[in-house]
Amino acid sequence: MKKHLKSFLITFASLLVAARLIDTINFEQAEKTALMASLAFMIVNLVVKPILNLLLLPVNLLTLGLFRWLVNVFAFYLVLLIIPGFKIEPYLFQGYENSGFVIPPIQFSFFWTLVLISFIISLTTALLYWALRNK
Repeated sequence: MKKHLKSFLITFASLLVAARLIDTINFEQAEKTALMASLAFMIVNLVVKPILNLLLLPVNLLTLGLFRWLVNVFAFYLVLLIIPGFKIEPYLFQGYENSGFVIPPIQFSFFWTLVLISFIISLTTALLYWALRNK
């Protein structure tokens, strides 16, 4: 039980970090929807994701693990379908410029926005698990 509570809280924190970084993540009723989305994401990660990883193991082996990102994106998309007040729209990166270093503005489609959010959630989750590994 303690393990699942820790997983839920880390998933919740990761989702909030992603929502803070990517402003196209919308929660209709902020706290309630975020909690429901975190719970759904945790359940999808515990139940659906291992089944998908097992079914797609040959493709994952051929791509040396790169296909795992698409499994994460699909899991995140399932959460979007399950939770009614949880919405994501395409993302426009405004660009960045500093001392001659320029990153131009980039328009992400819905799919690439999901990939970006999935990457942020995976990275944040891994960092939080690493930070809390002995606690």
